[in-house]
This record gives sequence, structure tokens and C-alpha cells, in this order.
Amino acid sequence: MNETRSVETRSEAPLRMGVIGIGWAGQQHLEALSARADVEVVALAGMEAELLGQLADKHGVASRYERWEDLLDSAQIDAVVVAVPTALHAPIAIAALERGLHVLCEKPIAESAERAEAMVAAARKAGRVLEIAFNHRRRGDIEMLKGVVDRGELGRIYYAKAWWLRRSGIPQPGSWFTRKESAGGGPLVDIGIHVLDFALHLMGEPAVTAANATTFAEFGPRGRGGEPSGATDFVFDVEDFATALLRLEKDAALTIETSWAGYRAKADEIGVTLYGTEGGAELVITGYKPVGRLRVFKDDVGPEKETELTAEPGRGHAAVAETFVATVLAGPDAWPAYDGSLALSRARIIDACYESARTAQQVEVSA
Repeated sequence: MNETRSVETRSEAPLRMGVIGIGWAGQQHLEALSARADVEVVALAGMEAELLGQLADKHGVASRYERWEDLLDSAQIDAVVVAVPTALHAPIAIAALERGLHVLCEKPIAESAERAEAMVAAARKAGRVLEIAFNHRRRGDIEMLKGVVDRGELGRIYYAKAWWLRRSGIPQPGSWFTRKESAGGGPLVDIGIHVLDFALHLMGEPAVTAANATTFAEFGPRGRGGEPSGATDFVFDVEDFATALLRLEKDAALTIETSWAGYRAKADEIGVTLYGTEGGAELVITGYKPVGRLRVFKDDVGPEKETELTAEPGRGHAAVAETFVATVLAGPDAWPAYDGSLALSRARIIDACYESARTAQQVEVSA
């Protein structure tokens, strides 16, 4: 075990931060953090030397490292972003927490619930923040819909269905994305984790008791459904489509659909439909538009009523960064509530879905 860093974990700005990972997600975090007056990004790590230099120069980051281990050992920081392939989340986050650093990690928390449990245990032992970037719940339309639900306009939500469906969007065939060992699975754990998160968030975080799921791999193994890789021997041992029926407490249910590829309308689509005792609602986002179509359905003394609401665009990773920084700067009393437990619960649900698909049986979700 690494010794705890002797750097003081401060409760005042600016927060000294490092970013590990310079792919799309890492760049989103770097942009969001660099724009904040209460943060100083002082270290950046990535294996692509040219890109590393470009990003560091653009954002004025002085310390640059190829290896994440060197960043953790050398950089004088209070917190770190982990935005790397999923199988590296646990080892990097745990190493950072053991050094007394706060951690903001990309989704999913890890490739399995077992690995996620180790991360949460490390956060609790260190007494530090472990936050997972669920940026889609920070969309403006989802936040507006959450307000409708919280005001009681829909009554008790007894059923919901949520989806993220791509027409042809298998990411980087043959890369870590399409290998179970490194990714944990296909679209269910990659983009389905967002769908699961915002659906349960909208429903008020009901406990999931059991999962019935089915997965398919109809395109990836044939080299179809994404950008051609040119390879003929690449590994694709995950699903490219998954569906799950989740049983919830208090006789409620949630259906999830997620795909990287499938014969459907050209525009990719994200959405959620809520069925409540006093009303319903549906949000449909086509083609990754910043604002989707949000409708609320009610009966007002007889006639059917449909209301369309228009939200402002959300702030995504910027909002995630804001919450993380505010939590860290709030001091030790605030930290225990942000130990990664919510993301761990999501990981347990995903694990149950994959086990259900493997066994063709309903699987109980561990608490």
C-alpha cells in the first residue's frame, strides 16, 4: 500500500488538481476545470505525447506526465480526475485515495461491482471524496423533468422506460471498448449506465430488487455497426444491444434499452417515459441535441391535456465539476456523503443484468 501523501488537503480555493486521461472525457473535464477560478489544474497525464503537449499548452498546465503513477507520485495536488479506460479506474482511484487525494472519476465507476466496492472502501478509509461523473442527469431538460416529478405533478411513478439507441455507433472496434476484460461490457455499461442513472434519479432513487435482462451481439462480431477498423482479428466479446426489466421497491418497474448498433431510424436517440398515478411525461432527445422534446400528460377535469415544456441547455461536465469542487471545498463534514456509494449501487444493478442475461434467469440485486 502506498503511503498517504503529506500534502495538506485544503478547504480553501484554489483547489490544485490533476487530470489523468486526455481522450474525449478527459478533455471535457480539463475544459470545465480550467474555466473555474477556484481550481488550478497543475498536472496532466496521457500517453499521446503530441496531444498531451497541445492540451497542456492550451490550458497552461505546467506539469506533464506520460505515466499516471508519476503524476500521483510527483504532482503537488489536492484532487485528481480519472478519465481513462474503465479497467484502470479502480487501480488509479485507489492509489490516489491512499495518497489522501479526492477523486472525480468518469463513469462507470468500474468494470464490476467488486472493483467498485474496493474503490468505495478506499474512499471511506481515506476520508476523501469519490465522485462519479454522471453528466447526463445535469442536462437542462432532465433537470426540468426532475422538477415536475418533485413537485408531485405526476403522482407516484409506478413504471418508467428509458433508452439510448444508436444506429451505427460501436466505439473503436477492437479497442478496449469492445473487450469485456477492459470495459466490463458493451452499451449496457457504457451508455446504459447514464440511462439507468437518470431514470432512477427521476424516479426518486427507488431500490432495485431484481433484474431480468437479455443481451445480443449481432453486429460487432461481424465487423459491422461502427467505424471500420481495418482489422480482421479484433476482439469483440461484449454485447451490442441490451434490454432489461428492473423490478423496484413498492411495486414499481423500470425498463432499460441500450444499443451501439441496430436497424432503426438514422438519428441516435436518448429518452425516458414516466408513468405516474396523476400524470405522465416523456423526454426524447434525437441526434444529441442540447435540448430534447419534453411533454407532460395529464387529465384536467375530463379532457386530455398535453403540455410541452422547453428547457435551457444543461451544463454537463461543467456542472459535475462545480459540484465536485464545492463538495471538496466544503470541508470534511461534507465528504462522507460523497464516497461513491451511488455509483456502486449502479454497478451492482449492471452486474445483475449481465448475470441475468448469462443465465436466462431473474437475478436479485444485492443491497
